[in-house]
Amino acid sequence: MPVEARYYEKLPDSKVQCHLCPNECVIGSNDLGECGIRLNDHGKLLATTFGVCSAIKLDPIEKKPLFHFHPGSYVLSIGNIGCNFHCNFCQNAEMSQITIDKYAIDAYHSPEQLIEICLNESPSLGIAYTYNEPTVWYEYMEKVALKSREAGFKNVMVSNGYINEGPLMELIPLINAFNIDLKAFSCSFYKGNCKGKLEPVKHTLKTINAYGRHLEISFLLIPGKNDSMKEFISMVKWIRDELGPDTVLHISRYFPAYKSQIGKTPAALLFDFCETARKYLSYVYLGNVTSGEDQNTFCSKCGKMVISRYGNFVQKNGIDEFGNCMHCNHKIVTY
Repeated sequence: MPVEARYYEKLPDSKVQCHLCPNECVIGSNDLGECGIRLNDHGKLLATTFGVCSAIKLDPIEKKPLFHFHPGSYVLSIGNIGCNFHCNFCQNAEMSQITIDKYAIDAYHSPEQLIEICLNESPSLGIAYTYNEPTVWYEYMEKVALKSREAGFKNVMVSNGYINEGPLMELIPLINAFNIDLKAFSCSFYKGNCKGKLEPVKHTLKTINAYGRHLEISFLLIPGKNDSMKEFISMVKWIRDELGPDTVLHISRYFPAYKSQIGKTPAALLFDFCETARKYLSYVYLGNVTSGEDQNTFCSKCGKMVISRYGNFVQKNGIDEFGNCMHCNHKIVTY
C-alpha cells in the first residue's frame, strides 16, 4: 500500500530529492531511488512498500545478533525489500537487492495486525526490523514501533547505519536496541563494494551511543576485501575510543553470495581477528561458526563467565535481574 514518503523535497520538472539517507537521491518522474522502493509519482515521493512484509518470524534475540540485550528472549522479526546499499557480497540479496517493480506483493499487514501477531507469539519481547535494510521502510517502521511501544513491547533495529541525522533522531526514542553493521573501516571499501560512504555510518554509531541506546556492532569478515589487520585494529580502536571498550562486537563468517564468489572466511582468520579485537574491546563474539567459548559472555571486570550459549540455548548463570554481574555487580546486560 503506497503512502507519501517523508523527508523529501520537490524539484523542478517533476523531480524530487529524497533526504532519508546519505544517498540524497534526485529521482525523475516515475523513477525509483537507489533503494528500489521509493517511487517518484509525478512529483510526489511514495513509500511503495508500506505494510509489505516479506518475512515474519519469531527469532531468538541472539540471531539479530544482540547478545547483551534481554539474552535468551525471543523477538518477532519482520522484513521488507530493498536497501540503500548495493553490496556485491550481500548475504540476503533475495530480499535486499530486489526492487518493487520485480516483487510480487503477497499481503498487507497493518501496524495493528503486527501488534496482534506479537501478542499471540508468546513470549515475544517485541519487534525487530531486520532481514533487509529497515531504513528504506522508514514510514512503516516508525508507525509499527510507536504502536509496539504503546503496547509495552521493545523495538530492535538491525541496520547498515546509512541514515540521515534527522530521521535517525526521530527513531531513537522508539528503538530500544540497535545492531549496526560496520562493513569495513575504509572509505574505498564502502564506495567500491557497497556504493556508499563510511563517514555517515560512523556518525550514526556515535549518535546512537550519545543518546544511551543499547548498541552492538556486526562486522562481516571477507577474505581479501576487509581483512587488513592494520585497518581492523584502527576500527576496534575507534570503537573503543568513541563508543567505549564495553561496546559489543560480533565478527561474522562470510559465505559466497549474490555477486561474490570469494571462498568462505577461514576459521583461523576469524579466530585471529577475534583474539586481536579482544585486546581492545571487552566483548567480542564470533558468528556463523561453531566456536565454543567464543559465544559465551565473561564479565569484563572480574572475568567470571556469566552467560553461556550453545546454539539457541542460553543460560544466564551469573547475571542478576538488573543485568549486573552477580559476582562483582558490574553492568553487562540491558534489560
